Amino acid sequence: MKNTSIGFIGLGVMGKSMAEHLLKAGYQLIVWARTPSKVREITDRGALPADNTAELARRCDIIITIVGFPKDVEEVYFSDNGLLANIRPGTLLIDMTTSSPSLARRIASIALKHGAQALDAPVSGGDKGAQEATLSIMVGGDQTAFDRALPVFRTMGKNIVYQGPSGSGQHCKLCNQIAIASNMIGVCEAVAYAARVGLDPKKMLTSISSGAAASWSLNNLAPRMLSGNFDPGFYVKHFIKDMTIASESIDSLKLNMPGLDLALRLYRKLAEQGYENDGTQALYRLYQ
Repeated sequence: MKNTSIGFIGLGVMGKSMAEHLLKAGYQLIVWARTPSKVREITDRGALPADNTAELARRCDIIITIVGFPKDVEEVYFSDNGLLANIRPGTLLIDMTTSSPSLARRIASIALKHGAQALDAPVSGGDKGAQEATLSIMVGGDQTAFDRALPVFRTMGKNIVYQGPSGSGQHCKLCNQIAIASNMIGVCEAVAYAARVGLDPKKMLTSISSGAAASWSLNNLAPRMLSGNFDPGFYVKHFIKDMTIASESIDSLKLNMPGLDLALRLYRKLAEQGYENDGTQALYRLYQ
């Protein structure tokens, strides 16, 4: 497997660390990104550059993408110079972007016509999970493709679960974001309440972070809120994108989810105030 050539597209906050783990594991890594400086940073560590997505597609056995928005996924996969028009038979495509389940199914269907396979494998764990290779990876697609990809996933994550056919990974990630959405409101309100009644918020967190209120957001993002650190481990704009995809899916299913609706309204308000490139913990700004 280590003789496998892996293409990697998307060297952002999380993708950069994920790609570095593949290099450390000994894979031949071929990279492309729209920002040349991001490519240089990882080619200095041993990765090989590709001039464009078409060239990368022709050189690789497995291709991983983790880009920003569904429109970026569309461009990378479906343009004339995109992956699907240029892949070799037998290629395994793995989209780790949080995107729509229907788009994941479309990619898988067209990949099959080219003699290739595709997985949707969005991740959770933020910048810290990417840096420490402890990401949760939720995978949809063919079981044989999952088995082939599993050694690659293990270089980047710990909690790797096959969810079912194409689109299932994306549906699982939407469940993840729905759970986080209301939880982030609760974390912000707990911190704001503690500050208003005169508690030391750090001592408050010490008390509640190991009890029933414990969550990843409380334990990892509340301390960043208190220190005024709103740097992105996961962008506000990307969380809005995820919640919007979830909201559209919910509408089609005729479900009522007021917690998600409230979180989406609050995050859109935060973005309107100019904080779309902050981390999701910046929701606390609305409570200060």
